[in-house]
Amino acid sequence: MSGHSKWSSIKHKKAATDAKRGKIFTKVIKEITVAARMGGGDLETNPRLRSAVQAAKSENMPKDNIERAIKKGTGELEGVNYEEIIYEGYGPGGAAVLVESLTDNKNRTVADIRSIFGKNGGNLGENGCVAWMFDKKGYIAIERSAVDEDGLMETALEAGAEDIREDNDNYEVISAPGDFEAIKEAIDQASIPYIDAEVTMLPQNTTNLTGKEAEQMVRLMEMLEDCDDVQKVYTNADIPEEMA
Repeated sequence: MSGHSKWSSIKHKKAATDAKRGKIFTKVIKEITVAARMGGGDLETNPRLRSAVQAAKSENMPKDNIERAIKKGTGELEGVNYEEIIYEGYGPGGAAVLVESLTDNKNRTVADIRSIFGKNGGNLGENGCVAWMFDKKGYIAIERSAVDEDGLMETALEAGAEDIREDNDNYEVISAPGDFEAIKEAIDQASIPYIDAEVTMLPQNTTNLTGKEAEQMVRLMEMLEDCDDVQKVYTNADIPEEMA
């Protein structure tokens, strides 16, 4: 299984725990604020903001919270000025790791992230050391048992999908980032349920990990995602199914 889809599977299993810690709301609010600051508060003309608001609604975030975050981004309300920083490094076994962060204190953030890498058999690298191993793509995962393959292919390819892959129990619909929303809308209109839909970073190849290295990799990813300043984490690690 690809590093992306394996880690996505693990994330879905731990999502309830994250929600109890309030971390999901915190991360989504940051993303809404930054998206509104960069592209304005109009959902129709700001795709990044539209995606962030959709993510907030999927987590049942109250409407007032969403509106306040947008207003903080547009400057209508006073708010924190977050900076976007991408960190790159290597996990156990040399697996590539990309970390997207939003922070109001980059010295604190880089120290925290370096420490997390060090505690879990990895190391923080220089800018550009692993980013070239990933491609930014639209990604929609659908359980094979939930959809007819021919129907999915017709719907997704007509909407602009680049590829439809089979990955164990799932189909993966891959697209250019700019085509993602149109494909997702077409899948929604066809009443095809999906388990994951996002614009993400997909690895061009994977690094197989087993045993202690796989366990360390899962801990590294979990600790990075539990960091308040981290928004998303990507890896090319291929982790055994039982680790999920």
